[in-house]
Amino acid sequence: MTDTKPRIGILGIMQDLYDHMIPGITERQDGYAHDIAAHLGDVAEWVVGKPVKDRGDAETVMREFVNADLDGVLVVMLTYGPAMRVARLFNENRLPVCLANIQPEPSVTPAWDMADMTYNQGIHGAQDTANAMVRAGRPFDVITEDWRTAAFAERVGRWARAARAVTAWRSLKVGVFGYAMNDMGDIRVDENAFLRALGPEISFVAPGDLFRGTGEVTEAEAAGLMAWEDENFDIDPALTPLERGDHARMQIAIERILVDRGYRAYSTHFDAIGEDGRFNRLPLAAASSLMAKGYGYGAEGDAMAAAMVYAGHQLIGDGHFTEMYAMDFPSDSILMSHMGEGNWKVAREDEPVRLIRRELGIGRLGEPPTFLFRYRPGPATLACLVSLGGEKFRLVVAEGEVLDGQILPALEMPYGQFRPASGVRACMDGWLRAGGPHHQVMNLGLHAADWRTFAELAGVEYVQV
Repeated sequence: MTDTKPRIGILGIMQDLYDHMIPGITERQDGYAHDIAAHLGDVAEWVVGKPVKDRGDAETVMREFVNADLDGVLVVMLTYGPAMRVARLFNENRLPVCLANIQPEPSVTPAWDMADMTYNQGIHGAQDTANAMVRAGRPFDVITEDWRTAAFAERVGRWARAARAVTAWRSLKVGVFGYAMNDMGDIRVDENAFLRALGPEISFVAPGDLFRGTGEVTEAEAAGLMAWEDENFDIDPALTPLERGDHARMQIAIERILVDRGYRAYSTHFDAIGEDGRFNRLPLAAASSLMAKGYGYGAEGDAMAAAMVYAGHQLIGDGHFTEMYAMDFPSDSILMSHMGEGNWKVAREDEPVRLIRRELGIGRLGEPPTFLFRYRPGPATLACLVSLGGEKFRLVVAEGEVLDGQILPALEMPYGQFRPASGVRACMDGWLRAGGPHHQVMNLGLHAADWRTFAELAGVEYVQV
């Protein structure tokens, strides 16, 4: 789901005053906008709007961007352009915006004449335009840089990924199978406030829909999924055909419901599945493989965690659902795991991913096929969303590394040890003070800057611990 590049429009602003002063300036500056798009071709797919010179031009181009389902808008001052012509446009716009404070030439030289001054005078137009967006109360990013540099491409790429993630979030539907775990407070959220403030829509799916869906899966479809698993994983010989068949039918049925109803993220709660009385086992392996396909996931009815895993897919790629299990003070790390759900795309590359049969009393059902792997060592980032009540939310982020640590033979679920860059004590003090919940999304690599940009565009408070 994150293989495609973000799709971004370039809104180039100037005014027709300069057409009389410098014939051909519009064509010249339009070429400059296309040069910018070409330079940034590796970080996004670009749609360059025609140079806008008045309110009508700007509104026409923005409608084209919206109708093209773009992820965001990069505003470039082709010359100075009065902001009052776009003030209402930015007041109404809902696409993420980045103001690129750039100019055609990186340096002022004695050879410049008035034409060169005009070509490169975007800075005060940027000030005017930024002021209009601040007055409108619209979040936006700003990048001041020489547009030809790799640093500019890197910063625009980070913003473009955040724009894609925020835009996808605003239309996200999260399906919760059954209900959320009773008395688990930090996963609770007002669904209406969540929708109004951030965009994701939460709805609930009857477990009976899943049960009926499993009955519609053909033997050939289940056999096809199991054959694919045989080719890609180390299969525990203790797993019976009945156990694997149950798992395969549940995974296929869950994905069909997600596709048919437009859900890109979901959650299942073990009690909702176990208490239904019609299921033989929990769909743990299904969660792992559906995360690997790009779906968001949260356990125990945690729709916010599911939405965050989906955001992790869109922002960075290969979002992984996890939680903090225990602290290990000698290694200054935290044991990360969950009941059995984990994105096997974050597994170590020097060990096979295993699909195992395991004893699991939770849910009071039969043994669920479960993927077992250790997290890949190296830099990693944790992120979670905190509901502060009403329409206020906070994003809590910690960078660190997954250790090339010890094997825990009795642990029959995905796991790894995360050492926060700030140390366990400082990280956990900050995490708890910020109200960070116990479910998180993990992405491999250091991505706090990506999450900070995401939070800014989403209008969410950001805390790094």
